[in-house]
Amino acid sequence: ELALAERGDPGVPFSWLCFGSEGRREQTLHTDQDNGILFEAVDGAEADAVRARLLPLAQYINQCLAQCGFTLCMGNVMAGNPELCLSRSEWARRFAGFVREASPENLLGSSIYFDLRVVWGDEQGCEQLRQGLLAQVADNRIFQRMMADNALRQRPPVGRLREFVLTRQGNDKAATLDLKVQGLTPFVDGARLLALANGIAACNTLERLRQLVAKGVIEPLDGAAYEEAYHFIQQTRMQQHQRQIRDNLPYSNRVDPDSLNHLDRRILRESLRQAQRLQSSLALRYQL
Repeated sequence: ELALAERGDPGVPFSWLCFGSEGRREQTLHTDQDNGILFEAVDGAEADAVRARLLPLAQYINQCLAQCGFTLCMGNVMAGNPELCLSRSEWARRFAGFVREASPENLLGSSIYFDLRVVWGDEQGCEQLRQGLLAQVADNRIFQRMMADNALRQRPPVGRLREFVLTRQGNDKAATLDLKVQGLTPFVDGARLLALANGIAACNTLERLRQLVAKGVIEPLDGAAYEEAYHFIQQTRMQQHQRQIRDNLPYSNRVDPDSLNHLDRRILRESLRQAQRLQSSLALRYQL
């Protein structure tokens, strides 16, 4: 709205979309931009004309957000990118392509773009897009299985004897684990797959888990355990970011479990075990 007031209205209705963690309402201090634009157009020629009008504004908004601390996306997943300033039918074609051809690149795309919501503008176009997507995923068992396989790639860092499996990064003295990639991602990916496969429109991970329990896809006790585990890992990560900003350190999602007190260390270990249990249930469900 500030950008529109400053730059003037482009004269075409549009919706500002966000994807990934922001689409799920799970953004933390350590974040970047993942956004796009959706508009209506009757054909390709009109879409090109609308895009030409919206792109300068989108690029300006991306720069303004960067000044506010939402860093520019290294992968250019931003509304100022012509490939992400699309009409509803262009977005629908792109999403259908992800589901139809489950290449590694498309699976990565679906893990970003399928967690989407409108942060400004009319929500109707986005909801129509989502309903079409849910119908396609529910109908495509091969794509679900590929997503399940992808969801098993990041293994929680707990060994058979319930000890942490740690690695050293770069010049780090201490061995650490990644709270986001190894801890949260298994829950995020697992909940996304099961939600899409079962016609659940919610994007937030905890909301997806709750609706999966309500639909009988996940047992209530398991759902509650996954929720508690996810909460604890996210809380540990956010507390770490808070300490880092206080000490003028760069943000990092990596933590040395020995830096936690005895109780937090045990709860973190059990929380990661819940991520393992969710992955095991996916492996069983999709025979992987």
